[in-house]
Amino acid sequence: MSALAALLDLLFDHTVRTVLLGASVVGFVAGALGSFAYLRRQSMMGDVVSHAALLGIAAAFIAASLVTGSGHHTLALLLGASLAGVLSILFATAVVKHSRITMDGAMAVSLALFFGGGLTLMRVIQTGPFAQRTGLNAYIFGRAAAITSADLQLIALFALVAVAFMLLNWKVFKLYSFDSVLSELVGFRGRTVEPLLQATIVLAVVIGLKVVGLILMIAFVVAPASAARQWTRSLEGMVLLSGLFGASAAVVGTLISVVAGDVPTGPVIVLVLTAIVAVSLLAAPRRGLVARALRRRRQRSELVRLAPEVHP
Repeated sequence: MSALAALLDLLFDHTVRTVLLGASVVGFVAGALGSFAYLRRQSMMGDVVSHAALLGIAAAFIAASLVTGSGHHTLALLLGASLAGVLSILFATAVVKHSRITMDGAMAVSLALFFGGGLTLMRVIQTGPFAQRTGLNAYIFGRAAAITSADLQLIALFALVAVAFMLLNWKVFKLYSFDSVLSELVGFRGRTVEPLLQATIVLAVVIGLKVVGLILMIAFVVAPASAARQWTRSLEGMVLLSGLFGASAAVVGTLISVVAGDVPTGPVIVLVLTAIVAVSLLAAPRRGLVARALRRRRQRSELVRLAPEVHP
């Protein structure tokens, strides 16, 4: 059987196709919206949101179990994760506003608080009379192979909302990301724009928890944007290229994990993202290390050529 035939067989498999679509949607949306966090120098936001989401997932699971008898309602879990993610960022912002702690320190405090609360509730779930609690580990470590058609529909819905919200507020987000002071002067208040932008990024993070897990989700937010920044100077190009990098890594990583057999999909995707970042840092035409070395060499040669000859 040729390689092309084997690839077509994989693509026609329902499970593989579902995982590919889910991972690629997550990669594109997280990569695209992660560009704004990267430009705002808030790359840690993805880590805070993903870890804080554990508290929302656990709380939503307990609430759904008490109301319906089953906690595994994907929509309820995603809504709980989104709410916890937004609250974690609002908490960090409030800490910065009312204290002398910097944003990085406030985010670290928020991550510890919400993640600790999530671990506590997870312990309550494990020791309590809750059915179907084993599936919650998928949100911690990721389990792309467990994505169902219903999960894919919810991921697509959340992704569509996040992308649509980004496009509708494109000019505002663009101006605020590059010059928050100027955006204030033209009428876009930071106290309004910042929460909207953060909520959009939260949606992008939450939809990927089941694919790569909260531990590795930070890579989906930071790595594609870091790679795309090496290749382009415009925000439009960066957002599009970052999304394509995220989607491509998701597709390649998923196929590698399927072909390799018993290999977790999330870590493989992150390794592919790391390779993309490494290649971008080396080979980008303007910012790459190779291009910089060649440019410095040309400049030295030009200086030597233009320098006056020194006679003994």
